[in-house]
Amino acid sequence: MNLLWLFTVLLFIGCSEPTNSDISSDIVMADHERAPASSTTSETSIHLDDVPPKARERIRTEEAIERLTPHVVTAPGNVTLDLNLVAKVASLIPGQVEKLTGKLGQHVLKDQPLVAIESLILDELVQEYLVAKAKRDVAKKNFTRTKQLVKEHIVSQRRVLEDQGTAIETQAVFQHVREKLLNMGLTPKELHDFEHGSHLEGHKYILRAPLGGTITHQQVVLGQGVSVGEELFEIVDTSRVWVFANLPIEQARRFSEGDQGKVVPRGGQPITAQLAYISPVAEETTRTVRVRLDVDNQQGRLKPNEYVDVQLLDEQLPVLSIPDTAVTMVKGKRGVFVQKETGYNFVLIELGQEGGGLVEITQGIQLGDKVVTQGVFDLKNALLQGSIEGH
Repeated sequence: MNLLWLFTVLLFIGCSEPTNSDISSDIVMADHERAPASSTTSETSIHLDDVPPKARERIRTEEAIERLTPHVVTAPGNVTLDLNLVAKVASLIPGQVEKLTGKLGQHVLKDQPLVAIESLILDELVQEYLVAKAKRDVAKKNFTRTKQLVKEHIVSQRRVLEDQGTAIETQAVFQHVREKLLNMGLTPKELHDFEHGSHLEGHKYILRAPLGGTITHQQVVLGQGVSVGEELFEIVDTSRVWVFANLPIEQARRFSEGDQGKVVPRGGQPITAQLAYISPVAEETTRTVRVRLDVDNQQGRLKPNEYVDVQLLDEQLPVLSIPDTAVTMVKGKRGVFVQKETGYNFVLIELGQEGGGLVEITQGIQLGDKVVTQGVFDLKNALLQGSIEGH
């Protein structure tokens, strides 16, 4: 009986003694509870001591500081014509095309003749103009002579008032007809030629280019009858174009008219442009704000209706940032090399906004840490070589 009791006690004691693995787990758990920071550091950084002397000579560092880090906002854009440089050419009187000098694809200068139109209405207006001018001239001469006669007491004051009224009336009629012809596109020189030339032949109504550019639409041929307001040509000047893009409301609030941006054509070089318009109203369906950049296109690098990328530089509040040359990838992990008293630590990081050669660091390093900006490739090779040898 006593032997059985002793065997039972010894068996219970043997089962309750801690094993080596249990002790190790307790130590690890205790260490983790006492110093969680060291555990995190070991998981997010690798120390490097063995750096070749030549590599050390190439290494340059820079402190991580808070500064304005430009952030590039990118949005898809669409190139359109500058509506201030588009002209629709239409006839203001009915008639028939007698001569055609403008044609599709032709580059024209401002006031260059495009088409000559024969018109009975124009003949009637020119006749009315010449008659009004003749009456005006006669009335002016009569009034001038009457004023001279009244001084000599040959005519009455009533005659002076009558001639004065006639001169004013004929001048008003003449001026009205003249302005009507000028508004139709006739020039003062053409009116002068009407006054001093032959009027036996029919007069030609000349349509001229209202601006310099390229004829992109032609809807008229020789001998065609045209009506009032009928569009005959479209002329566009693409030396300056508009580029529209849509930004989320929160992004659009960060910019102002006059800010500089860039337009990046697909397969082309960026073009600097100015933010000229920010819509005061958000679009109802997309809840975005339409913006417009005015782009100098003298070289014709942008084609209206093509798609581009619009880039705007947003400088926000100062943030912890470093040069983007410091960031590298090691075994699929993004990080930077931080200089320590002995060697360098490769520290994993998380990035924020990028732009202007700088990158925001949201996690991984602290203010004042000296990060390697030159010689990163050498340290990366040394780190990878060491891991291979250690393996």
